[in-house]
Amino acid sequence: MTRYAMIAVGGALGALARYALGGLVQEFAGARFPYGTLVVNVSGCLVMGVVMTLLTERGVVHPSWRFLVPIGFIGAYTTFSTFEYETFRALEQGGWLIALANVMVSVGAGFAAVAAGVLGTRALL
Repeated sequence: MTRYAMIAVGGALGALARYALGGLVQEFAGARFPYGTLVVNVSGCLVMGVVMTLLTERGVVHPSWRFLVPIGFIGAYTTFSTFEYETFRALEQGGWLIALANVMVSVGAGFAAVAAGVLGTRALL
């Protein structure tokens, strides 16, 4: 499969996964805080940490998989622009505390998830 096909397939799967998981989380958690976007972003960070460790440090999978997973799937799956828009909307509607919490939790949990993915994968291999 060419790199462009791998990116396209990964992107389609990532977009579908993002829509499904984000909607499911938001349905159960409610709409006051953007939990769906938070869960998608943090889980994407975890997957990025695992996959990049496997690709760059362990050579467990062929390097061409970077087109399918980190570029295609995770690129379409994570929702940074949605995160930014939801934060802006919260501020615009007077919810500065929600906006601040969204930024702090998303960035902190995302960083922790990448670290957990990298360190956890290193420990397993």
